[in-house]
Amino acid sequence: MPTRGGSIRLFCVRGIEVFLHWSWFLIAIYEVQVWSAIFRSPIWAALLYVGLFVLVTMHEFGHALACRQVGGEANRIVLWPLGGIAYVNPPPRAGAMLWSIAAGPLINVLMAPILAFVLHIAGAAGWASTNPDAYLVLVWLWRINLVLLIFNLLPIYPLDGGQILRSILWFPFGQTKSLFIATAIGLVGGAALLLWAVLMRSWWIGLMALFLLSRAGVGWKQARYLQAEEAAMARTAVPEPELPGKKVVL
Repeated sequence: MPTRGGSIRLFCVRGIEVFLHWSWFLIAIYEVQVWSAIFRSPIWAALLYVGLFVLVTMHEFGHALACRQVGGEANRIVLWPLGGIAYVNPPPRAGAMLWSIAAGPLINVLMAPILAFVLHIAGAAGWASTNPDAYLVLVWLWRINLVLLIFNLLPIYPLDGGQILRSILWFPFGQTKSLFIATAIGLVGGAALLLWAVLMRSWWIGLMALFLLSRAGVGWKQARYLQAEEAAMARTAVPEPELPGKKVVL
């Protein structure tokens, strides 16, 4: 089984390789133990955890396929304990960036009524009493999909909401200034999330907040690099030669 950077290659669809980071297994063991408390068998908890990452994988494929649709590059998805990362490189245009990012949450929007319909059918079939564990898995998958949608749409860079905000701001403010604004909001939002984690005494939320802060910091440095690059190009720009014209003597 091929590996890359500590990740195991799972499969490949339309040239997009999906990898699973080794740390996923460590958190999976912990989460399955926690979720086993609501099921009669840990097998159902494991099934729910796998179902969560099926939703995450579909979300990331939304990003990748949308990026390709606008002429960008997207060849790899990595799943890890905090979710998934689609390595996308859309063309440097506001519209292309906006569609590449927005397509991920749109998958969750589409899955919400599908999961609700499946849950309704299961309820009508009496699964709540005849097969309560399977019914509970469906209930939690519907809830998890909704939480993923809401959380990803928070305007905290580099969450999808923060990158969507950056893409919208790109239209009036340009590539560099929009990144400055989005990452500044991301740093504030990440700090607020970290404070909430301390108040809630949640190491999981704290870990997520630290990750968001680190990525927002990287985005801020990237904005500064773009700013320096634009300034250098402006200094080295060759002035257009003056065209000969008639002199007007007053």
